[in-house]
Amino acid sequence: MAKAKPTKKDKGLKPLPVVTPPPPAPVNLDPTEPGEAWEKLSPDERSPIRSYLDQIGKTPLLTLEQETALARRVLKGDEAARQHMIQANLRLVVRIAKDYDNFGLPLMDLISEGNFGLIKAVERFDPDKGGKLSTYAAWWIKQAIKRALASDGKTIRLPVHMVDRIAQMRRISNLLTKELEREPTNDEIAQAMDIPLSKIVHMKSVANRAASLDQPVGEDGDATLGDLVKDETARSPFENLRGKSDLTEIAEMLAHLEPREAEVITLRFGLNGESPLTLEEVGELFKLTRERVRQLQQSALMQLRRMMTERQKLLTPEDVRKNRMADARAEVLREFFRSKGAKVPDRRLSDREGL
Repeated sequence: MAKAKPTKKDKGLKPLPVVTPPPPAPVNLDPTEPGEAWEKLSPDERSPIRSYLDQIGKTPLLTLEQETALARRVLKGDEAARQHMIQANLRLVVRIAKDYDNFGLPLMDLISEGNFGLIKAVERFDPDKGGKLSTYAAWWIKQAIKRALASDGKTIRLPVHMVDRIAQMRRISNLLTKELEREPTNDEIAQAMDIPLSKIVHMKSVANRAASLDQPVGEDGDATLGDLVKDETARSPFENLRGKSDLTEIAEMLAHLEPREAEVITLRFGLNGESPLTLEEVGELFKLTRERVRQLQQSALMQLRRMMTERQKLLTPEDVRKNRMADARAEVLREFFRSKGAKVPDRRLSDREGL
């Protein structure tokens, strides 16, 4: 692609270096701002956060003229301009993600998802339509974060409007903390938001109940709430693949998933003909944590099970009979191989992967 020619406005700017934006990283919050979340982190957790904040802080914030010039270059396909705009606005993602903490996903994953929203915003932003990138990008970042919260299969859900109101309450609370140099009272927050005090009390109560099912339980903390409520009888959609026709059916259903979810399933189950990858290996490819990959996988599996259930309703009695016979034959073969001490030919992943 040909390089974009500089406009008259561009000529007044210094040449911008090619800056490769860091991948979604374990950033939680700005330690220079007060808040309970930072205080709850261990010293080991704070160290990489400070390191990341130092890293993204090396790129100066853009002036309005720089932002406009860069955005025009991005629309013309200038990759260096795109990278620089992303790098210069990573702090915006950190600031927004803090408002959505404690809704069921770790802050590091909220930042990860928010970064994807920022990238989309940078690629779509048109400065000639008016407005600033920060205003435009905030919507995309919030949508990416809320989408991640909604798709998390192990989170006790809240309505989206309630998530937004609680996030707004936290943002105003942080501003009041700076202004007053102390934690604001519920009454002060209610006055700032111009809503009844009872609603503030209710929102705080709801936010505290929105705990993740990953929360440790038991005296030793070696189990989670999710372990107590998960469906042990739920089967992977790939446990009974019987041939090419089943693989074709799976491929058709994968097309109805989000592209990233479909790719995670393909890699985890080796549907591309390669060996199945572990959660860690998939995470490295997508620059996501092991936990986030597991959540994407679980969300995709739930959708696939629903699709399979709907398709089962369309089967004729003869189809059902043939499927049961095929399952019975497969089980006999598995028992035979087990009795001989041989490896059971099965397309499934091992139980150690949590399926």
